[in-house]
Amino acid sequence: MNHSDKEKLEKLRVEIDTEDKIIVEAVNRRTKKVLEIGKLKEKNQAPVYAPDREHSVYEKVFSLNEGPITNKSLQAIYREIMSASLALERKISIGYLGPEGSYTHQACIKRFGASLPFVPLQTIQDGFKSVENGECDYSIVPVENSTEGGVNDTLDMFVESPVHICSELSLRICHNLMSLQSDIKQIKKIYSNPQVFGQCRQWILSHMPHVDLVEVSSSSRAAQMAAKDKEAGAIAGELCAQIYQIPILCRSIQDKGNNVTRFAVLAKEFPKPTGNDKTSLLVFIKDKVGVLHDTLLYFKENNINLTRIESRPSKRRPWEYFFYIDFIGHYNNEHTRSLLESLKEHCELIKVLGSYPVYSELAGE
Repeated sequence: MNHSDKEKLEKLRVEIDTEDKIIVEAVNRRTKKVLEIGKLKEKNQAPVYAPDREHSVYEKVFSLNEGPITNKSLQAIYREIMSASLALERKISIGYLGPEGSYTHQACIKRFGASLPFVPLQTIQDGFKSVENGECDYSIVPVENSTEGGVNDTLDMFVESPVHICSELSLRICHNLMSLQSDIKQIKKIYSNPQVFGQCRQWILSHMPHVDLVEVSSSSRAAQMAAKDKEAGAIAGELCAQIYQIPILCRSIQDKGNNVTRFAVLAKEFPKPTGNDKTSLLVFIKDKVGVLHDTLLYFKENNINLTRIESRPSKRRPWEYFFYIDFIGHYNNEHTRSLLESLKEHCELIKVLGSYPVYSELAGE
């Protein structure tokens, strides 16, 4: 580098130092305002985490962004700013299906940043119970996968639990085979979650058809166990390989490249409408000819967009089913309330699981 370029470099670094000072001062000014809001929330017993406000902050920030930084990068920065602010505002905790390194743990970090305390839980059921009993303020559970469909343990818990969905997010899933055993032919068993085995079914049949598949509660639990067993492997994410220090033998072994899992954030309260919301319902339809058709017809007649419908055995009587329905709209919207009133004609039970901001890939997550 010549003398002229060195001078330019030094000048630019001095200018960056000045900008850094401005940024730090601005972040601290913002944080002080957040702390004032926190006192008002505490005084009025309002929830600390407001998904509707989070949604509007991101939308505002994106609208102000003129580049060259991408919206994805800007969102990552603001996620950590808001995470740090939440941590100072009031002590809150978020539960997830553990142990550390699970995909649900990754979803926690993606939604809440790195500044808040996360509580590893043993089962999906614990995710619901921890919010119900106040052990955790919020909890994240997997709802459905683009390959395997609904997560049954989660769907079953929605039937009996009083907690609500307050937010959603999606996470791209990349499964890896990891083991302390360097020779794949010497691996006698593989640990993982049943959903993970389902998402890697064809790869396993093609490459390890005779290996024993041992089901455990989560992919990170699988990695924990494989780290103690030289004859075993685990199918899990790369974060697990780093945390539990297990070499990855085969990467990206999921059968479908576009493998995405949708997660729900559980809370006791509903967020406010944002204008772009989704509502999740659990309905038990009366046992009459054509009643499912008539029920769905209400959505069409009211011009309401259904984004998901899935059946699940009720476990009360043989061949009796609940239906899980997602549609665009907020529970507090008059149009939505009118629809729900109309549905009562054909349904024995209608349970609103939550209304929350539609998850957006706008930032390229």
